[in-house]
Amino acid sequence: MDEPGRAVALESDLRYYARRLSMERAAAERAVTAEARERRMRLVESYQRKLAALGG
Repeated sequence: MDEPGRAVALESDLRYYARRLSMERAAAERAVTAEARERRMRLVESYQRKLAALGG
């Protein structure tokens, strides 16, 4: 639980989506099966759309 008066650093949406995009792209490259790679690539596409919507 946060303490009153204590600052909490939050990650911006832009930075979060960029980080997740990178992580999912790397996971897709390591995927063992085609199905797993396709799932990861769908997530990559989703994060790309979200970044584009934010102007990233």
